[in-house]
Amino acid sequence: MSNLAGVSSTLLEASFFLYLAATILFGGSIRQKGLRDGEGLNRWGKLGIIVTVIGFAAQLGYFFTRWAAAGHAPVSNLFEFTTFFGMMIVGAFILIFFIYKTAVLGLFALPIAIIIIAYASMFPSEISPLIPALQSHWLAIHVTTAAAGQGILGISFIAGLIYLVKNIDQSVSTKKTKWLEAVMFFIVSVIAFILITTGFAAADYKAEFDYVNKEGAAANLEFTVPALVGPNEGSLLTEGKMEPLAEMPAFINAKKLNTVLWSLIGGVVLYVLIRLVTRKRVAALLQPLVQKISSDLLDEIGYRAVLIGFPVFTLGALIFAMIWAQIAWTRFWGWDPKEVWALITFLFYVAFLHLRLSKGWHGEKSAWLAVVGFGIIMFNLVAVNLVIAGLHSYA
Repeated sequence: MSNLAGVSSTLLEASFFLYLAATILFGGSIRQKGLRDGEGLNRWGKLGIIVTVIGFAAQLGYFFTRWAAAGHAPVSNLFEFTTFFGMMIVGAFILIFFIYKTAVLGLFALPIAIIIIAYASMFPSEISPLIPALQSHWLAIHVTTAAAGQGILGISFIAGLIYLVKNIDQSVSTKKTKWLEAVMFFIVSVIAFILITTGFAAADYKAEFDYVNKEGAAANLEFTVPALVGPNEGSLLTEGKMEPLAEMPAFINAKKLNTVLWSLIGGVVLYVLIRLVTRKRVAALLQPLVQKISSDLLDEIGYRAVLIGFPVFTLGALIFAMIWAQIAWTRFWGWDPKEVWALITFLFYVAFLHLRLSKGWHGEKSAWLAVVGFGIIMFNLVAVNLVIAGLHSYA
């Protein structure tokens, strides 16, 4: 069992570095002169997709060896679900790539998947037994289908992001450039969070606190990054560690707020460094990489991804979820936070398709909708799972 777990971890690490190598190869592919994306592939592009497929196969190997080691589908905690979500983005990219032969999509899709997998590594990765409520074959059916749908919808976000980077004029400051740069800042903040957490994990940073929880009972809490804010009536037990700058009331989770603060501070520092060194917006830095690709092709890819991903998401996140809820809790709907946000995601993409088909929201409007839709998915992944406690959350 432990051997399988070790093999699983090795395969996941291999897939991570293979995706990184494939990103570099796709970057080389789009530098070829005289070749518009979609008209053919040079050897860099061919190597890029080959390495991507090998990386995807390695991650599939991780998934099934971990399944064998755990005895259940490895989607039961935030580490497992998030790595599977990243894998589904890569799988969806491979599917779309073989339809459109669009190398620049890989230059954006693979880094997004890499960031998501790296984000997953910030959470405990130990294999643990399932709680009774999750001991059902519906765990694999419901969660994997929902994640697959979200992964495919992620491709619509990536196509929309490339569309906006290509078509929004970066020579002047407008509302569009500011909103696009806000999206870039969010991505930079996630990268900063990964770098900060990885750095402190490498240094084996731990700070333990005694505090009084919201029930008024004594409790214990461990911080893995320095505590900018501390828990209610907290007392630092670990010598030589940073004292909190402020104490939070009992109804605020100080550890989660501390993580958000470090992410924002790290994001600001990294973003400002990028701007100072390059003297350009992040979107303006990326713009030269996407000039060869057709805007109409990007619009079509984004729309096609929603057409495929929306019914898959609906099947997994709503229909299969309601069947399992009826079996497990004798009710198909209960307004749990995760259920509510699954419904919000469903209704948003219903609106997306309505506005596209009935109101003619193509091009830039459609691209912005795709970006907002993925924002809702990420809010569901991060905030609902971590912060908002419920039957489905990892809070």
